[in-house]
Amino acid sequence: MKVAMKVNGAERSGDVEPRVLLVDFLRTNLRLTGTHVGCDTSSCGACTVLLDAEPVKSCTVLAVQAEGRSITTVEGLAQGANLSPIQVGFHEEHGLQCGFCTPGMMLVGASLLERNAKPTEEEIRWAISGNICRCTGYMNIVKAIKHAAMLRAAADAESPGRPTVAAATAGGE
Repeated sequence: MKVAMKVNGAERSGDVEPRVLLVDFLRTNLRLTGTHVGCDTSSCGACTVLLDAEPVKSCTVLAVQAEGRSITTVEGLAQGANLSPIQVGFHEEHGLQCGFCTPGMMLVGASLLERNAKPTEEEIRWAISGNICRCTGYMNIVKAIKHAAMLRAAADAESPGRPTVAAATAGGE
């Protein structure tokens, strides 16, 4: 089957068998290897992407189900050479060790910050609860997301009315 979707803001398409998972389409067909394959059972969250701005585990979605929809992978978080606040937060607060869970954690964090500009530690922990990290103990991941919230607030104060990630991935302004 032919599938077409918007991935990281660009129209992408390819031929797939109906049973191909979105994670496999992204990694194999589109060569977007930041989306990791972990458990293949939806338990770990390493394959998390944003589908129409909502976090989903791409090992549970068929590529054909993403037809005509908008997908953001970790490669789509940066804007040109500028890292997104969530990427800066993870870098500055050491929110990663081995890096395997990091793309999924960043996407869940970015999605949370679109819905809630000032999440509490409890809200962050709830948001990332579907993603497993075996290295960090989650403390620096929580700090990284809180730091990203602070960076976003500072950026919003400097340029009010800027488009949000959700609006940009949905094609809005």
